[in-house]
Parts: sequence; structure tokens; C-alpha cells
Amino acid sequence: MKHLALALTLICYFNHGYSQRIAPAPAQSVPLVITGGTIHIGNGQVIENGAVAFDNGKITYVGAAANAPAAGATIIDAKSKHVYPGLIAANTYLGLSEIEAVRATNDYNEVGDYNPGTRSLTAYNTDSKVIPTLRSNGILLAQVAPQGGIISGTSSIMQLDGWNWEDAAYLADDGVHLNWPSFFRFKFEDLTASVTVNEDYEKQVQQIRSYFQQAQQYNLQATHAERNINFEALKGTFTKSNTIFIHTNYVREIMNAVQFAKDFGMRMVLVGGRDAYQCTALLKENDIPVILGEVHSLPAGDDEKIDLPYRTATMLQQAGILYSLSISGFWQVRNLPFMAGTTVAYGVSKEDALKSITSNTAKILGIDGRTGTLETGKDANIIISTGDLLDMKSSNIERAFIQGRDISLDNAQKQLNETYKQKYNIQ
Repeated sequence: MKHLALALTLICYFNHGYSQRIAPAPAQSVPLVITGGTIHIGNGQVIENGAVAFDNGKITYVGAAANAPAAGATIIDAKSKHVYPGLIAANTYLGLSEIEAVRATNDYNEVGDYNPGTRSLTAYNTDSKVIPTLRSNGILLAQVAPQGGIISGTSSIMQLDGWNWEDAAYLADDGVHLNWPSFFRFKFEDLTASVTVNEDYEKQVQQIRSYFQQAQQYNLQATHAERNINFEALKGTFTKSNTIFIHTNYVREIMNAVQFAKDFGMRMVLVGGRDAYQCTALLKENDIPVILGEVHSLPAGDDEKIDLPYRTATMLQQAGILYSLSISGFWQVRNLPFMAGTTVAYGVSKEDALKSITSNTAKILGIDGRTGTLETGKDANIIISTGDLLDMKSSNIERAFIQGRDISLDNAQKQLNETYKQKYNIQ
């Protein structure tokens, strides 16, 4: 009864506090030109007093403001403002969870260990009240990935403004997510943490190999006596039409995961990669990009420097590793641009930090032909900020466009702010 009461309380609060639905924006109807601002292309290039023109959801011009095609277009004055490509969040379960304490609102973890056929796409909730908070900080696209088990399932890339999951789908079924076994076991007893070697590690790795071998053989057969949708979901990983996202952190695990991907001829992306800075030669040799886990975290070992997680991006940058930044979970992802800003304080240039949440992420996820930079022919995924996007103190997203649509930047927090300003007559 206690848990039921808590759930009902949270649901009632949630429904009361977030009652106003923010409707998706209509399709772009007139040509638009953003002019006079500082244009951050997303590939390291910056254009002062530049302009970006777009029509029918596609960018038609990027360059000097003086040469922008203004005839028949609506002009957006961006003088003294910054224009960026829309940010992309990788490895999140946004839209699959709403209130973590209420099981009925969580749909990111399927029962069982091997679930490659589980698709995050069809479970994605466009009505999530968390989504508008991300848009307010410039995040316009997200890779929505299932969690848990050994093979969690298949992720999809969603644009964060749609009536339903069909509207929101930007790239369906981009890859399968594999949680590599940990070489260590972590125990917490009597408020004390201890670390021991996982004696079952080799056995667990062999079980994964065996499962993939069975799936590979299944997909080589023309006909089957009995259909296996899980094995079928892995077909693209063997042909490299799909990516295998392997989640792991420590050196030995990374080395074993890379060898596994090589043995099966897979296109691998390392997710997490806490120790990736120690494996740069291996990663570079095998052309493996990294979706780096939280920068804002503590070091894993007692003998590691306190700022090591902050400096890891710099070390990957210097080693020539293609990497992007991520924040696990869903509501925390709103801080993605500020985490990128932290890497600037530890050696990454501002434009390279921007790449780690725009063009680099687009390359890793296979959507760089459509988005990630402000270039002619790409989708008009654009944000306008009155301050530095990567600086929490000055960032202020004023306008945002997804495929040319002028989306709402309202959210539940802003609604509550206005409600209580009125209640207490605050100007």
C-alpha cells in the first residue's frame, strides 16, 4: 500500500504540474534567413556576421550576411547572437521513461538477457514532458536506446518534435546495443565498497560469442523451419549495414570487445569508454569511434587523478580518435552542452567541443549526410542563442528549428515559473 500511495501521489503531481501539452510545430511554409550572427558551422569553421538560409526544411545558403538570398524570405535578425547546428544526444533512454520511481512509466528494459529484436522506436513517447526541457537547451535529436540485459535491443534516432513515434523517427534501427561483461565485480556491504575479479568473465564472453555464432549461421540460411526475430535483428551487424554499440569501460574489456567485433566483421562503436584513453592505438588502428560517458564523474580508481574524467576527451582528441559526448539516463541529458563546455576548460577548443555534440555524433550515428553541421543541402536543424551555448551562465536558446520547423521552446518548468509569478504577482 505504501508503494501504491507513492505511485498515485507522483502520478497525480505529474498530471497536475504538467497538464499543458506542447504541440509539435507545423512544416516550414516560407523561406527563412537568419542573418547578422556568428555562425558556428559545426566542423570547426566560424563565420562572423554570417547568414543561414533555409526553405522546405533544407539549408539553402551558409555564408556572409551580405550575400544571403533575401528575396521573398522572412528575415530573422541574429545580430550579436550565435547560430549553431542542433545538438545530438547519443545513448539515452529519453522517451522511454518518465518517472523513475513509477514502474508503469518505464519502458526501457525488456525482460530477459538477449533482446536484439526489442525496438526502442515503437516504445518512444513523444508526449514525454522531459523532451521539451532538452529542446530548451538546444538538443534537437537523440539516439534512443533500450537498457539492461546483455543485448538490450535496437536503438533509433529521433527528432524531438513529433505527434507520434512515426513522426519523430529520424533514422530507424541504427544499431544494436551490447553490454559487455565486466571483468570486475563490485559489492557494497555495510556501507563499504569492495572490488573482486569476476571469475565468470571468460564464461560470459564465450556465451556472447556462442549467441552471435548461432545468429550468424541463422542469417546465412535462405530458409528456416522456425523464425527467430532476435537473430534476424542482428543480420545488419554482420553485413555492417547496422552498428554494434558495445558498452564497456575498462582496458581488458575494451580489448576483448574490439577483438570480438573484428572476429565477426562488425562496425563497432565503443560506448562508455572510461579507459579509452589507454587504448587509443587499438581504437585508431581498428577505426573505432567512442561515445564517451559522463565527463562530470569521479575517477574509477583510487590512484587516478581527480580530474581524469574531465581530461579524457582531450586525450582522445589528441590521439585522433573520433568521439562524442553522452550522458546516460534521460532527464540529465539537458546538461549535454555544459558538459561539452567542461572539456573546453580541460584542453579542448570550443569548436571541437561543439563538434563532440554535433558533427562527431552525427558521423558516429551515420546521419552526417543529413545533419550535424550547417551546410547547404542538409536538414535545417538550427538553434539561435543569445550567449555562448556551452556556457551555463550565458546560454539562452532563443529560437530552434527542426527540419525547418520553428519549434516551441516552452517546457513544464517555464510554465510553472509563469504560473507562480502570476500567483504571487512577481514582475
